[in-house]
Amino acid sequence: MRLDPVDERIVALLLDDGRASFAEIGAQVGLSAPAVKRRVDRLRQAGAVTGFTAKVDPRALGWTTEAYVELFCQGKTSPATIRAGVARFPEVVAACTLTGEADALVHILTADIGHFERVLERINAEPYVARTRSSLVLSRLLERPGLTGQETPG
Repeated sequence: MRLDPVDERIVALLLDDGRASFAEIGAQVGLSAPAVKRRVDRLRQAGAVTGFTAKVDPRALGWTTEAYVELFCQGKTSPATIRAGVARFPEVVAACTLTGEADALVHILTADIGHFERVLERINAEPYVARTRSSLVLSRLLERPGLTGQETPG
């Protein structure tokens, strides 16, 4: 789908505030609320806008320990098996399959090192996991909210 400049501006405004009303967005792009609604509906039908969500600051929830864990799986573990396994952990905020030595990379947020250790122990206990390798985040250098890649259907 090709976006015209008005659609691009609508998407940018939705990324900034997904709760903005069609009237508020319309005032900023020079359209009526019904015209904005029609465009948003079209963007959703085309799959350009896939949904609306709340942004949560993990630090405000007390989840300040962040880690990336490489999963090395048993045999020929399918991506669906890995996804189903890691989806059961609320501390897992993202996961993806990889090329190279590791089979998957899991992004984890926890309250502290002890909490992280307990989550890691539970992940290591999964039947498809042969071993893991962890890296704790010291500081974030760059983050581009709203550009997180495509979500896996399912």
